[in-house]
Amino acid sequence: MATITYAYEPDYAVPPGQVLEEQLETREMTHAEFARRCGRSAKLISEIISGKAPVEPKTALQFEKVLGIDAGIWLGIDADYQLYRVREAEKVKANEDIDWAKRFPVAELVKRNAIDKPRAAAERVSMLLSFFGVASVESWELEYAKAQVAYRHSPSFKSNKYALAAWLRLGELKAERIECKTYDVTTFKKALRLIRGLTAEESDEALLETERLCAQSGVAFTIVKQLPKTPLSGASRWLTPQKALIQLSGRHLSDDQIWFSFFHEAAHIILHGKKHIFVDEDNGKRTDEDVQADRWASDFLVPCSDWTRFVEEGGFSANKIQYFAQDQRIAPGI
Repeated sequence: MATITYAYEPDYAVPPGQVLEEQLETREMTHAEFARRCGRSAKLISEIISGKAPVEPKTALQFEKVLGIDAGIWLGIDADYQLYRVREAEKVKANEDIDWAKRFPVAELVKRNAIDKPRAAAERVSMLLSFFGVASVESWELEYAKAQVAYRHSPSFKSNKYALAAWLRLGELKAERIECKTYDVTTFKKALRLIRGLTAEESDEALLETERLCAQSGVAFTIVKQLPKTPLSGASRWLTPQKALIQLSGRHLSDDQIWFSFFHEAAHIILHGKKHIFVDEDNGKRTDEDVQADRWASDFLVPCSDWTRFVEEGGFSANKIQYFAQDQRIAPGI
């Protein structure tokens, strides 16, 4: 995962007014005379020198003509100073937001190269904001509140909301790098039939092929290892009206767990609305949508009539399970 590169940031900046004052003193020119030569008011020059007014392009060009110092230099000095002032203000604000940043699994995000290692507590805030792609904690709260409305999970949800938000963001960032065609439900269902057969193949190759088939259907598929305090099996949602995301935690990589989780999330994509975010916890209470997705995944993997026949025959030995799985062309774990 790409990390955000932080450039060198000096802990000071020279205001353009200070440079202007020094130039006028060198030339023994009064503020009033300089203002007349520039064709500007003495008040504006005074405000620039005191740092109350910025150096605008037109003003910089006038300074160039009167003092012989390129307009670009004046604009550069002013831009550096204004940026420095904003950064200093953000540092003060960041110190106020440190408690917010402490709620996230920062050490784990650093370990995964999602963010750089913060050099100070306040820097942790800035890095998390960049990671989430928002400008302020207030903006993050608004985005999270909007996502919270879209969540579909049980009232007994156990995952920490900050860790969950980070885990979902990791999946979103990975999905951004997956080129997908426009979503088409018919193409997706055809892909799922092919993926069903892949469950009996080697896991790594099968998962890579699953990602490819999903992408051709307009669905990004990714596995993001769970973060601390997120006992999740998977999640599904729509990133855009034409691109869906199936995100698994890989918490259990056995055939039964990973493939049932995948088809469960696929069911959410097919059966349920584009406005919802489905987050599925291990051993969590089931919503009505979860029950529907479970039933759809079960019937898709093992048709109900075949399952009924298998159960009625009895004698669930390892060999019989193997034979049944071969007949169904799916992994025995399923």
